[in-house]
Amino acid sequence: MFSDFDFNVIWRSLPYLFEQGMTFTLTLTAIATVGGLILGTLVALMRLSSNVALSTFAASYVNLMRSLPLVLVIFLFYFLMPYIGQWILRADQPVQVGAYTSTIVTFTLFEAAYFSEIMRAGIQSIPRGQVMAGYAIGLNYREVMRHVVLPQAFRNMLPVIFTQTIVLFQDTSLVYVLSITDFLGAASKVAQRDGRLTEMYLFAAVVYFAICFTASFFVKRLQKRISIIR
Repeated sequence: MFSDFDFNVIWRSLPYLFEQGMTFTLTLTAIATVGGLILGTLVALMRLSSNVALSTFAASYVNLMRSLPLVLVIFLFYFLMPYIGQWILRADQPVQVGAYTSTIVTFTLFEAAYFSEIMRAGIQSIPRGQVMAGYAIGLNYREVMRHVVLPQAFRNMLPVIFTQTIVLFQDTSLVYVLSITDFLGAASKVAQRDGRLTEMYLFAAVVYFAICFTASFFVKRLQKRISIIR
């Protein structure tokens, strides 16, 4: 069955696949996760705010991002960002942003919508009695959030946050629409160059499965550990 396959092409391409392709995939995953968490937490606090304008703006942002396919958002930001940059800088011509910067911004903004919902659920899971206890000892709203609510919300939501990060890791393969060389893009280029499509796509599937399955296994263990602590 595999007599016509040449798996040596995988061995010869390993440095290119991992040093360039996987490095970009992991870098984009890490930046979008950290940026999405920070921005998503702010959006979650805005949505829970008693200020109607802030709450409405945050809800609109989340609903908009969650209603659009990621690949469409990638295209929109890639073509719109030069004009947004021109408007901000008051330049005469559209500002060239580049595919890499556009991708970082797009994934961060898109993931922020999903992380904000995770954080909102985490914040609302904290018993109101703890919030009132924080006010009772003289803490203000910011101090209650920083010292009482957010640390517990992060701990409770860690399994969900890691699960969303695994989904994000898989979604990074969509950057192929901008001709960026992520891991799948690198495998695709080698496959087309050497005419070994089946071998390279099989190898890419094995690598994605190994990483995501291992990460999911550790998330399940973390989930059990946190449930015991509760």
